[in-house]
Order: sequence, then structure tokens, then C-alpha cells
Amino acid sequence: MCRTRRQCLNEEIFLRPIRLIALLAVISLFGVACSSNASRQGSLVTPTTRERRSTTTTTEATTTTTTIPVTTTTKAPLLGLGQGSSGPAVLALQQRLVALHYDLPEASGTFGAATQQAVYAFQKVNGMARSGRATDDVLARMATAGIPATMVPAAGGTHIEVDVARQVLFYVQGGVVGKVVAVSTGSGSRFCNKGRCDTAVTPGGAFRVRGKVRGWQEGDLGRLYSPSYFNGNIAVHGSLSIPPSPASHGCVRVPMTSADWLFAAMPNGTAVYVLNGPNVPPPFSDEAPTTTTRAPATTTTTPSGSSSTSTSSSSTTTSTTEPATTSTTGIPAPL
Repeated sequence: MCRTRRQCLNEEIFLRPIRLIALLAVISLFGVACSSNASRQGSLVTPTTRERRSTTTTTEATTTTTTIPVTTTTKAPLLGLGQGSSGPAVLALQQRLVALHYDLPEASGTFGAATQQAVYAFQKVNGMARSGRATDDVLARMATAGIPATMVPAAGGTHIEVDVARQVLFYVQGGVVGKVVAVSTGSGSRFCNKGRCDTAVTPGGAFRVRGKVRGWQEGDLGRLYSPSYFNGNIAVHGSLSIPPSPASHGCVRVPMTSADWLFAAMPNGTAVYVLNGPNVPPPFSDEAPTTTTRAPATTTTTPSGSSSTSTSSSSTTTSTTEPATTSTTGIPAPL
């Protein structure tokens, strides 16, 4: 404590700067503390803003091309019996074909080309698909089928019937079909030979055999085996190619296994009826070649009280007695 007023005044003057400095120091310290506290509070109060990066996703339209796979239809192999088959089932098939008068040299139990042609003939006669195989449906039909009927019942005697539509030949004796043969007739296609062109057809009508050549004959349009000519240059002849459809230039092709017996069974004068063929002249309208055959002699015996006449054949020509001309419904008598 000051002793005197003067002393207190002097102490006041002396202490005033010190107090001011101390006050400034305190204020400074307080300011720093407040600033620090405010900073700390700001860090707690102020939310942290994270920058959200805007991402734009661009999706390209993808065009997908779907390729439809090509559908391949594989036909299942036909079942049943066919070329190369053998055994009891084939033997039974052959025996049935023979019983129905389809031409077959023998029943051997082996399915060969001759059996195939006989099956073709059966399928043609019965309006079935021409596969040449004895499938289940063919065997079923065969079990109930009968011998085919003649197409020209009024013709009588021994004659030949060719059905262009069904591609078969009937050898008829006494009004009964003795043999059924698969054939191939005129294809209907246009063809040319030596500057002349025509259409391959087998004309319909009634004819007679007028010329024969035994063995192979070389023609302008190919080889013919033992042809029997009945309409100009059209003949029934053997061939190495007998498809189930029309394929010839106009002739009636028959299998080689049928050619020899047909040649012998069709002497000159035999009536030949071609059904379902076009009513047109034969291609080129050429005449049949001169008859050249070595067929055995043909003997005709007349009734009791009449003379018997026999005609023999030479090495180059033969003459046979022609069957009587018979009119048939819708078909003229053979010429």
C-alpha cells in the first residue's frame, strides 16, 4: 500500500504500462485460444462435402444378327428288302412275285437286279411309289394282291399290251396276263439326230410285229438288244438301262432278263396294243428294218379235214401266220 498520495500516484504511473502490456498479452492469448476453439468447432460443425464425380454411361445399341441354321432334312433309309438282301424273306418275296405273274427268272433267295425290276413292276401296277424296294407297305399290298387283269380283254389270243402311263408290259395268253414286265418308254423330251429333230414318244394304238433282229443292233441313237419292231422304227427291245420312268427315244425298253423270252414269244404278226400313249406318228416315221431272225420254225395246224401248212424260217427272214384281226372297245384292230 502507498504511504502517501504522491507515492501511490508514482506507483500508478509506474505500473500502468506494465498492466497494459499484461492486458495485451492476456487479450492476445485469449484471441489465440478463441481462434483455435472456433477453428476446432468449425471443423466439427461444418460438414465435409465430398465431391461427387458425375459419371455418364453411354450404352451403344448392339445389333445382334441371328443366323437361322439351314435345316437339312435327312431322309431315313428305306427299310425292307432291297438289292443285296438275301435269305428266307427274299425267297418268300420272289415266290410271291412269281405267283402273281411278275417276270422273274428264278427264286434264288438273293435280291438282285431282276428282283428289283419285278418289284418296280408291282409298284407300277399298284400305283405305289417306285422305290424298287420291298418295304412293309409293299409286302402288305402284295399279300392281298391278285394277278393283274388284261387291259384289252376283247383282243383274245396271244398279244402284247404296253401301258405307257404305268410303264409296264403285259404278255397275255388266252385272256390271262401271263407275265408282267417293267418297261421304260418315250421320255417326251426333244432330241435331234443327223440334223433332224423330233419328240421322244411312244404313240398309242394297235399294231403288229413286222420286223425282228436277233442280238445286238447298232442304231443311230444307241444299241438295241433283240428288237421286235411294231410301229415304224419303234420296237420292244432289251436294254442295259431300265429306269422306273420314261427314258427312251420312243422304243419300249425291257430288262435284259426278259429280252430273250419276249423275242421268242413275239413272232412276226403278234398284236401289240399300246395304251395311254399319244396319238401321233412315231419319231421320224422311219420304216422298220427288214426282218432278220433265226427264230425256230412256226407250224400252224388246221382243223381236221383241212390241209396243214408249215412255214419254216431261214437264216435271214421268217414268215409266221398272223393272228386273226380282232376289234376291241376303244382300240382299233392291229394293222
